[in-house]
Amino acid sequence: MSNIMLRFTKMHGAGNDFVMLDNRAGGLQLTPAQISWICDRHRGVGADGILLLEKAANGADFRMRYYNRDGGEAEMCGNGARCFARFANKVAGVLGPITFQTPAGIIGAEVDKDRVTLQMSDPTDLRLNVKLQLEGEDATVHVINTGVPHVVVPVSRVGMVNVHARGAAIRHHEMFSPKGTNANFLEKRGARSIAIRTYERGVEDETLACGTGVVASALIFAAREKVRGPITVLVRGGSELSVDFEQDGQRFRDVTLTGPAEFVFEGTIEI
Repeated sequence: MSNIMLRFTKMHGAGNDFVMLDNRAGGLQLTPAQISWICDRHRGVGADGILLLEKAANGADFRMRYYNRDGGEAEMCGNGARCFARFANKVAGVLGPITFQTPAGIIGAEVDKDRVTLQMSDPTDLRLNVKLQLEGEDATVHVINTGVPHVVVPVSRVGMVNVHARGAAIRHHEMFSPKGTNANFLEKRGARSIAIRTYERGVEDETLACGTGVVASALIFAAREKVRGPITVLVRGGSELSVDFEQDGQRFRDVTLTGPAEFVFEGTIEI
């Protein structure tokens, strides 16, 4: 098979970076090895994941496909979805709100300059005060699915956490097998303000930001502290994101995530 030249756009949302590809023609079929190579920071473009813009089949404006840098497809990526909305606006010339189809449901997005507000799918599987063994110790964690599964662990000082080691222990814990989970460490900074760090499944390391992790952490914080939104979330990359929601007991709905989505550069790569 002859090599092809692939046009791409590099974007980031709060430091979480992505290679964006326009696949509305439907001819692009990337293998996991090709995805990993494109995402390689030394040998490829370098990114936490790849986003494909495709035609939708169910009444939404577009379809979003997201691949982690290990080549595996994931249901949802909050920072990626904000970038996707700006990318779709640019390449498809769409103005105003858009909707796109994901395995986690239909996501709505509204673009305001370089900030994007996402209307997230309703979270599921909220479980507070789950007991488990972590690195030989008893631990209490909180669980929620915000499109992908997340564990949230409150800590006194988020800067002191060994995110790589402790995050990996949670990600691979038998309670969450076989698919695993993402792990977030949450420090309370104010009445409606938190700072978090996230270990991402599929990246298998800490990232500068994780959109679904921001939402998961904010909702767990709201449930435990019994506060209303919006919740301000400071991520490792230094950006502040905002999460708002309606709450009915332990059920959350009308969840929105607002944060930056920025273009970095465009180019071509031979695959």
